[in-house]
Amino acid sequence: MECGCGKDKFIQASFPEGEVDLALIEELLQNNQEDSGNLIAVLQGAQKVYGYLPRLALSHIARRMGVKPARVFGVATFYTQFRFTPVGKYLILLCEGTACHVNGAERIKTALGDELNIEAGQTTADRLFTLDTAACLGCCSLAPVMMINGQAYGPLTPDKARSIIRSIYKREGQLREGAEEK
Repeated sequence: MECGCGKDKFIQASFPEGEVDLALIEELLQNNQEDSGNLIAVLQGAQKVYGYLPRLALSHIARRMGVKPARVFGVATFYTQFRFTPVGKYLILLCEGTACHVNGAERIKTALGDELNIEAGQTTADRLFTLDTAACLGCCSLAPVMMINGQAYGPLTPDKARSIIRSIYKREGQLREGAEEK
């Protein structure tokens, strides 16, 4: 997908290449290739299959749906729901909406970052956790709140957030070195 316009380096940096089995999205594409208006649904389906949107899959979707790669990349980058790097087994979304912000979301983010040894937008080395933020999770009565794989936890304190992470590590049989149980 060379365009000769200098955008290739941006695309390569923003969408890392990786081995993916394109056959996994074949049925999705067969059901939607006639209508380019289904592009968002196709991207959502591909992300559900892979856990993120691999560059190779994005290029394949463009070819199969008969749309320009720039349109596929443009739609994928416009909507914050789409991810371009693999996520951990547990996706943590920390709410940064107004209610959560005024009730200490920043302290929760710091505690989670310290516990996991990552920053927002990153995945732990063991690929167990990805920490991300959301503008609002719609759970204002639980502020501050986070969701892990769709399950809401709140109201949170830094200690409660750490405890939740440790309990998941324990359940996974991977209590991290240096992490103390409470």
